[in-house]
Amino acid sequence: MKISRLRVRRDFLYVAQGRKAVRSSVVIQAREGRCPPGEIRAGFTATRKIGNAVVRNRAKRRLKEAARLLLPLHGEAGNDYVFIARVTTSTRAWPRLLDDVQSALQTLARPASGDTDD
Repeated sequence: MKISRLRVRRDFLYVAQGRKAVRSSVVIQAREGRCPPGEIRAGFTATRKIGNAVVRNRAKRRLKEAARLLLPLHGEAGNDYVFIARVTTSTRAWPRLLDDVQSALQTLARPASGDTDD
């Protein structure tokens, strides 16, 4: 499954109108994307509230690596995802950060599969 990057502000705003999952070290937004079928697009952001440029870049690097590892396993093809760093993203233990990302991705996947429970 191919993972490409969201880079245009318009795409980030589009995804912001979709579902979101909040965890202590990350917020993940998801929306059925405008990308080709079989592809996942991911964007990464960190606000100035997180810290200075060094801290923000470290947080985004950690989120990019977590997405690289977990999106092929837990992401849905055809969806766009935005990973938003939180204050604890850059300092959280790596296994706990991965747990947070995995948990959020699984939560975002549930509504699509849970709609058929009548």
